[in-house]
Amino acid sequence: MAVSHTLLVTGGAGFIGSHTLVELLAAGFDVVVFDNFQQGSREALRRVQALSGRSFPCVEGDVRDAAALDRLFARQAELGAPIDAVVHFAALKAVADSVARPLAYYDNNVQGTLALLAAMRRAGVSRLVFSSSATVYGEPQALPYDESHPIAPTNPYGHTKAMVERILRDLCMAEPDFSAVTLRYFNPIGAHPSGRIGEDPHGAPDNLFPYLTRVAIGQLPELRVFGTDYATADGTGVRDYIHVVDLAQGHVAALRHALSGPGFTAVNLGTGHGTSVLELLAAFAAATGVAVPWRPAPRRAGDIAAAWADPRLAERLLGWRASRDIAAMCADGWRWQTRHPDGYAASGAGSGNSAGKP
Repeated sequence: MAVSHTLLVTGGAGFIGSHTLVELLAAGFDVVVFDNFQQGSREALRRVQALSGRSFPCVEGDVRDAAALDRLFARQAELGAPIDAVVHFAALKAVADSVARPLAYYDNNVQGTLALLAAMRRAGVSRLVFSSSATVYGEPQALPYDESHPIAPTNPYGHTKAMVERILRDLCMAEPDFSAVTLRYFNPIGAHPSGRIGEDPHGAPDNLFPYLTRVAIGQLPELRVFGTDYATADGTGVRDYIHVVDLAQGHVAALRHALSGPGFTAVNLGTGHGTSVLELLAAFAAATGVAVPWRPAPRRAGDIAAAWADPRLAERLLGWRASRDIAAMCADGWRWQTRHPDGYAASGAGSGNSAGKP
C-alpha cells in the first residue's frame, strides 16, 4: 500500500499555488494550505476542491508568524496527520514593486522563509520544495541558462530568491538529513484547461500575459511593448513561457525527489524555447482569433533582451518535461479570462476579505 504524505502548502491560494494543489491532490497527496490571502483567493481554493473532488483544510496566517506555524504543525500531529513536507510559495513577487518597496520584500520573502524553516525544525520536518525564480540569474552570460550559470540578480525580488537559495544550501550542508529542491521558474502563463482557475492579479497586471488578455477583453486600451530594438529576430524581448499546469506538475516531480533523500537541488522549470513579444501576440491571435492592439514603448530599466531555460536537468533528475505549447497557453489563458473578466471577484470571493472556509 502506498504511503500517504501530508503536505503544508504555503501561499497555496495564489496563481501557481492553486494549480499545484490540483496536481498534488491528483497525485494522491493530502494537503494543508496556509495563506494570508493578500494575493490569493479563497474562491480559488473552493474551485480546487471542486476540480479535485477532495477537501482540505486551510489556515489563514502569515508565514512570518512563528506561533501560527507552530500551532499548525502541532495540530496536524494531534490529528494523526503530521506534516511530512512543505511546498513554499508564500512570497511577494513583483519586480517593479520590489524596487519601490525593498524592505517589504526582504521582510516577507527572506524573514518569512527563516520563520518557516525554524518552525519546520521545531516540528521535525526536513523536506522542502521552494518556489524560486530564473531572476536569480540576472544578465545572461550565455544562453540558455543552465543551473551552473552565475547567480547575479538585478533587483530586490531576485535578491530575495537568491538569498533563500543560499540559506537552503547552507542548511542542507549543516543538517545532512535536510532536503530542499528549489525550482527556478521561467515565465508561467495560461490557466487550468477547465477555465475554473487562473491568474487573477490584484490591480494592474505586472506581467505581459495577463495585461495582454485584459487588453484583448477590452478592459485596457492597448498593450505597450517595452523595447522594439533589442538584438533579437524581431527586436522585441524573448522569454521562455511555460504553461502553469506544466509548472504545477514540475512541483509534484520535485516533491517526490525531495522525499526520496536529503540534499540541496536547484532545477530550472522552463520549456527550453524562447518566444518574443510579437511572436506571443501572433500566437495569441492564432489561438483565439483576437488581435491585440499594441504600440512600441521605450525599454524598461533592467530588462534584458532574451532569456530561456536549459531544462535538461529537470528531465534527467526529476523525470519532468514541459509538454504544452504556446498555443495551449494562449487558449487556456483566454478561456479563463473570458469566463472571468473580473477574476474571482465576480463570485463574491476574490480577496482575503471574504468569509468562510475554502
